[in-house]
Amino acid sequence: MTPETAAAYSLLNAAAVRERAHRMLALGLDDKLPHFRVDLDRLDAAVDLVVAAIDKNYPTRDIPFHSRWRHFVTAGLDHHASLAAAFTDKMTRARADFDLAIVSVLLDAGAGPQWRYRDPVTGEEFSRSEGLALASFDMFTRGAFSHDPANRLRANANALAKLDIKALRDSFQVSDANLLLGLEGRAELLRSLGHLIAQRPEIFALHDSPRPGGFFDHLVAKSKGGAIAAPLILSELLVQFGPIWPSRLTLGGVPLGDCWWHPSLVTADATSGLVPLHKLSQWLTYSLIEPLQWAGFTVTDTDGLTGLAEYRNGGLFIDTGVLVLRDPADAARSHDVATPLVVEWRALTVALLDRLAEALRRRLGMDEKSLPLAKVMEGGTWSAGRLIARQKRADGSPPLNVISDGTVF
Repeated sequence: MTPETAAAYSLLNAAAVRERAHRMLALGLDDKLPHFRVDLDRLDAAVDLVVAAIDKNYPTRDIPFHSRWRHFVTAGLDHHASLAAAFTDKMTRARADFDLAIVSVLLDAGAGPQWRYRDPVTGEEFSRSEGLALASFDMFTRGAFSHDPANRLRANANALAKLDIKALRDSFQVSDANLLLGLEGRAELLRSLGHLIAQRPEIFALHDSPRPGGFFDHLVAKSKGGAIAAPLILSELLVQFGPIWPSRLTLGGVPLGDCWWHPSLVTADATSGLVPLHKLSQWLTYSLIEPLQWAGFTVTDTDGLTGLAEYRNGGLFIDTGVLVLRDPADAARSHDVATPLVVEWRALTVALLDRLAEALRRRLGMDEKSLPLAKVMEGGTWSAGRLIARQKRADGSPPLNVISDGTVF
């Protein structure tokens, strides 16, 4: 392994995300960042909003993890319950749950303010994450990701590799009057997933034909005494799924995924300027924890993961004044996801979520075990970020307009 390749792998973990995010925050606290000022005096205002969200949504403090599974519950109806009931063997169910979670999360980039999904059963309309979850769930249960009409509740490499953009458009009810951002990017991501899985049977086909759910068996083989650490799940995701992401930064021949360049993050090695964030991969990791638990495994060190560098969490800090744009006109501009301004915002979001979690636990008299980051976000920062966005902007859009291809947020 070359020094550059080793340096690249050093960025494919949650510890690297946290370390560089806090380094970015330290620069911000020294007023040395080009795009944002940091005002920690406003952090209490953000905590106030999160406490209010928890009091409203989870008054008993019985908060579940922030994961894809929350979005399969609408108006008290748990859509996933019917799928779970279709399986009697817990390992078979776990593979199906992995299939669903992986495909659904990869389709869960920002939908944009216009798009809506009408539930064909109830007629209710859902937007953003809830709508994307239901649309992907309905596709899954119809067998859209399976190559076997007699075995619909699964995803297969061949079906994913051949996914047609029209099928995705129709299933997500996309039209000129109902636009979904990054549609082609989402389809290409699933096609890439299908090709990758087909090429790696030693990872994805240990007990079945190649499928995303084969990753469950790969993780089981990595577990010790029925336990597996959450950061290990992420590292395996980043290494095994890395090639599916669009061509961005590479180092030593290793694709770095959701990792970007920022001029202020200077180091003495080949990773100088690189800022790993791995938002979708961490969101997926959080979403794989519960299927592992349902199958009887213990997932440890969940706080070894970081908060998610996405626009609800990040929007909370801008809208409460914790982060202040140096150039107010940037709020009215559109920004590519690779720009230093967006990279800076996302890295600061990760570090500030750690700071907010500490303050929140003190306020509520809880600790990391009773209120891990996954519950802070669900309780939490994501809901509070969405609420304050609606209060400040009629369409509930984030405070910054980020141009993405459907594979980042």
